[in-house]
Amino acid sequence: MELRDIEIFLTLAEELHFGRTAERLHVSQARVSQAIGRQERRLGVALFDRTSRRVSLTPVGRRLREDLQQALDLLHAGLARAEAASLRAGQTLRLGVFGHAGHELRPLVDAFLARHPGCDVQFGEINGSDPFTALRTGDHDVHVLWLPVAERDLTVGPTVLTGGRVLAISTNHPLADRASVSLEDLADNHVADLGPGAPEYWVSAMVPTRTPLGRRIPRGPAARTFHEILSLVTAGHCVHPLGEIAARYNSPPGIAFLPIHDAPTTQFALTWRSNNDSPVIRALAQTAADLGPISL
Repeated sequence: MELRDIEIFLTLAEELHFGRTAERLHVSQARVSQAIGRQERRLGVALFDRTSRRVSLTPVGRRLREDLQQALDLLHAGLARAEAASLRAGQTLRLGVFGHAGHELRPLVDAFLARHPGCDVQFGEINGSDPFTALRTGDHDVHVLWLPVAERDLTVGPTVLTGGRVLAISTNHPLADRASVSLEDLADNHVADLGPGAPEYWVSAMVPTRTPLGRRIPRGPAARTFHEILSLVTAGHCVHPLGEIAARYNSPPGIAFLPIHDAPTTQFALTWRSNNDSPVIRALAQTAADLGPISL
């Protein structure tokens, strides 16, 4: 009996309802029926009594449930001990962040290291023009990315940071004397073009293509890094929306950071390759879920 079939059997034994079992396991009802029927044929005995109104375990089914639950509990306990041993042995997790976000993530990193003192966290820098490559190549284990992330090969974990948005603008710009700006102001200016390395749906979550009233926001000139963006802004070639963390740790001459008062809250979440679901990544994600998001 395969592990998935064991999970189906034990869930049906608990729910006693094919539909609820399928919904809980995110499979089709036919898949549940096929798995149970296959095991009953293999064993040569009915595991469930079915009528049009109810599902119940047979005596053999009840005994099998007890035996399989004990075996599954032992399997999970063994895997948990193996994972704990691997974390105690020490692993380094490479965490990709934007700019100074690592400073804001200290509560998360400190909590993770307190739980797993044998591990270490190394920060690496990522840019909005290329948010996924270092994950896919294995150069980084986890990235902290603004949402949404809708990549088929990536898993999105807990939200770790939330904050507002600011507009980087030249101090010589006509808007520079304002206390804040609106997303509508972007239509009267150019924003930096981050290029083809990031999908449009993701870039536009931070740098929209249209204002709330539907006005087009011009893009260009091109910039690939945070510092290239700042250089263009200083020269008056463009303005650019950024996470508010940029204003907290940067005060370059010639640039003002104005709050965008009608921008929605930006959420940043842990993101990793789905085929790299390692114990150290799961441990970081669990710590983040327990800690909750940090508000900027």
